[in-house]
Formats: sequence, C-alpha cells, structure tokens
Amino acid sequence: MNITRENIDALNAVVKVDIEKGDYADKVEKILSDYRKTANIPGFRKGHVPMGMVKKQYGKAVLVDEVNKLLQDALHKYLTEEKLDVLGNPLPKAQDDLNWDADNFTFEFELGLTPEFEVKLKGKKAITHYDIVADDKMIDDQVENIQKQYGKLISKNEVAENDEITGTFVNEEKEINNTTTLTLDKLKGKVNAKKFIGSKIGDVITLKTKGLFNDDHDLMNFLKVSREDAHGLAIDVDFTITEVNTRELADLDQELFDKLFGKGVVTSVTELKDKIKEDAAKQFVQQSDQKLLNDVTEYLVESTKFDLPAEFLQKWIQTAGEEPLNEEQAKEEYEKSEKAMRYQLIESKLIVDNNLQINFEDLKAYTHEMIKGQMAQFGQMNPSEKELDDISARILSNQDEVKRLSEQLTSQKLLAFYKENANLKTKELSYDKFVKEVYGS
Repeated sequence: MNITRENIDALNAVVKVDIEKGDYADKVEKILSDYRKTANIPGFRKGHVPMGMVKKQYGKAVLVDEVNKLLQDALHKYLTEEKLDVLGNPLPKAQDDLNWDADNFTFEFELGLTPEFEVKLKGKKAITHYDIVADDKMIDDQVENIQKQYGKLISKNEVAENDEITGTFVNEEKEINNTTTLTLDKLKGKVNAKKFIGSKIGDVITLKTKGLFNDDHDLMNFLKVSREDAHGLAIDVDFTITEVNTRELADLDQELFDKLFGKGVVTSVTELKDKIKEDAAKQFVQQSDQKLLNDVTEYLVESTKFDLPAEFLQKWIQTAGEEPLNEEQAKEEYEKSEKAMRYQLIESKLIVDNNLQINFEDLKAYTHEMIKGQMAQFGQMNPSEKELDDISARILSNQDEVKRLSEQLTSQKLLAFYKENANLKTKELSYDKFVKEVYGS
C-alpha cells in the first residue's frame, strides 16, 4: 500500500491511496474459507461447497468490504501520523470507472485543511464588562414585596389604588369566563385604572381587551385564552368584582428577619437591604458573564481573519447530515454556520495554546460542586465524599451529561481566561440601566 498527498493550496489537498492485491488477498481468502465451512447451498453438504462457487457467490462483496475497511483504517492512520488537522471528513472523489475485477486499486480523497492563524485577544478597543448592581429603588421595591408577601390581607368593600381585586372576566361570544385576582398596576393607561377606583363588590366594569394590559401576555393569564386568540384580540369583556382586599405590610422586625434568613442572620433593616443587594448581585453575575462571553466571541470572530476551504466544506455539508442536500441547500447551510465554524476553530486554538483542556479530574470536581449546590437547596449541607462520588459516577456514565457538563466547564475556563487576558473595561450599572443599554428596552 502506498499513500501520497498533493497540496492543492494552503487549505485543500488530495490524498491518493494505492492498494495492491497483497494488501487484502490473504484476508479475503480467509473470510471466503470461513464462508465455505458454514455455507448452506442446496445440493452440497455443509463444508463441502466448491471454493469456486463460494467465490462466485460471495467473492465480490467480500472483496469490496475488505478493501473499504483497509482503506478507512489506512486513511485514519495516515492523517494521525502526519498530524493533519482537517475540517469535516475526507471526501472520496467519484470513480465511475472503478474495476473491481482488477488486482490493484487507486482511491483519491479531497481534504479540507484547517487554516493557520493567530488569535489576538487584546484589541485596541476595550470590551465592556458590566458590573450589575441593585440600586436603591430595586432594593426598596424588594423590601416592599417582602412586606406584602408576609403581610395581612384586609377585606374591604370599595376599590382603592393599591388594592387586590378579585372578579370574573366574561365574554359569552368568545366563551371567556375566568375568575382571577389582579392589581391596577397591571392595567395599561390611567383610563382603565380609573374605571376601577371607587367601584364596589358586585359592580360590573366593561373593558376593551385591546391595550388593556401593560404586558400583552397578561391577556392569556387573566382571561385564560390561547396565545393565538390573545394575539390581536379586540373585544369588550365584563369584569364583575367579587372581592376587594388591601394588603397590610408586614413589620420589618426580628421575627420577619428570622423567618426569611434563619435565626439571628439578619438583625436590622440595613442588614436586610445588604443581604438583598448581595443576593441580587449573585444573580446578576450570570447575566453579566453571558454578555461578556457573547461580546468576546463576537470580537474574536470579527478580528481574527483567515480563509476557510469554503468549496470543500459545502461539498462535505451535502453529505454530512441525515438527508443529503443539493448544492444550493449546502451553500445556504454553510453561510448560516460559517460564523460558528470560525469561532469553534478560534476557541480550539485558544484552549490548546493556553492549556485550557479539561481532564477527568476537572470534570469530576465540577460535578461534585454542582451536586453540592443542588443538595444544599434541599437542606443537605454536608454530603460525604462517598455520596458525591456515587452520584457523580452515575451522572458521568451518561455521555450526554458528560458533553453538557464539559461544555459548561469549558465556558467557565474560557470566561476566566478572557477576564484575565482580554482588554476589558468595567462599567457599573443598575439592572434597569443594563437592560436598557444592552437590549434597548
């Protein structure tokens, strides 16, 4: 057997594999001999079928199978030994005139080669790393929500601005009949809210569904209609008031603090607010980190310039999926996935060049921490090492879980690497301002 490679250019090559009769003949002969021993052919005793008949019946199929196995093994070994970093899989060149009755065979494969490039993580323009904090308004609102949640409901007869109003929405034509409880801050515009102020139990208020709520999704919740029916719904509904309650705020005392955080953990309103701010900051870190990952990814893809073997990759995409694609479909799929391909190459290079690879011990330790966090939610604060080992062993025996956890851990390692090595500037914002700046809403 002889394997040679011709580099077409920096991104494309053709590998030629020459297979001679001596490479496969003994293996084919052995398989046919084994067939002869077990073949059941009418007119011949088992094990006494003439070899010529066995070759005639099975020879071609066995030959093709063994040559293909030999070919795949040789190609894999060649790519490994030559340390060729290829994209996709080798594509066999079409051979319409292949003669399986010959002794020697030649096969050619197209290769798409991984481009060489440099990754420069420190750009001239700094990437913003947001430090999202809970501002005074958010903290005060959260304190009030806690007071409401643990406060007392006081029944009354007439609706005032901050009351909780229970009643039934009805529209016979659309078969709407749903009892619910709402507050006036859910309603859009002052006109709708004014219809409720001063109303009493038993009163019927007619409302237009179009523009009724600040959030259109509330139509589905309060009227119990489907997403399709809620979209563009413009009808009149009657709301019959059956109950009105005002909520007396709970006192900010030690009894409430102990109920929220455990005995003696928080002892003052100042400490309560600090605790709310601390807990909020932990929740905001995840959003801040995801934004940073997205921005660094975007920067790396835009700033790291290299060519891809586009024509080869489009050919490969045609045959890589469960269903074959035509040229136009493959081109469209390539254009959609090109950005992701580029980032995968950049990410792989960063991981290799900076020793960010994950080993089993890393994955096991990460799984242990995940398990501890989940058990803590159910009050199990100090699981034993044996418990952690047993649970993690079950989790890591599932390949899908291994893949998912590996991706999470890789993201964590890359994020830590970016924070340390990228050109970043920190910007502190309240959550509302962060949402407005990043998402424009």
